[in-house]
Amino acid sequence: SKVTRDLSEKRENEEKLRQSEERYRSLVSQVSDYGIFLMDENGHISSWNEGARKIKGYSAGEIIGKHFSVFYPEEEILAGKPAHELRVAREKGKYEEEGWRLKKDGSRFWANVVITSVYNSAGVHIGYSKVTRDLTERKEAEKALRDSSEKYREIAAQLQATNRELS
Repeated sequence: SKVTRDLSEKRENEEKLRQSEERYRSLVSQVSDYGIFLMDENGHISSWNEGARKIKGYSAGEIIGKHFSVFYPEEEILAGKPAHELRVAREKGKYEEEGWRLKKDGSRFWANVVITSVYNSAGVHIGYSKVTRDLTERKEAEKALRDSSEKYREIAAQLQATNRELS
């Protein structure tokens, strides 16, 4: 009877783990404002959520297995930026920045990205997670604000010059 109890306990623990993993997968897959995906230790994509599809335009079937460098402009690939980001994430545990990234259709978007090293329970490095957020609207709003501020300063300077001439 002890063997039966041990097996029942093991099955119960396995079922709890399966349910926990299922809840986690469900949570991540349904996030739509953030692109969340996993990469192997070489930067090849191994999972893909709805947010990543929405932001970048690739379905999971189109992108899983490809190297994450497909999201970078050619000049950054040639400069070694994707490899640098993985190296920093591996050495420091995390890499974060804002910069231009590419969508499937080739258009650019301003992204906040966080790449985090992922380790298994034995402490062995198994890859990376990457979270991407599209900040294009914020970037455009900041530019519009800067442009309007510059225009305001130009108009104010013109008014001051006109006032001096009239005085």
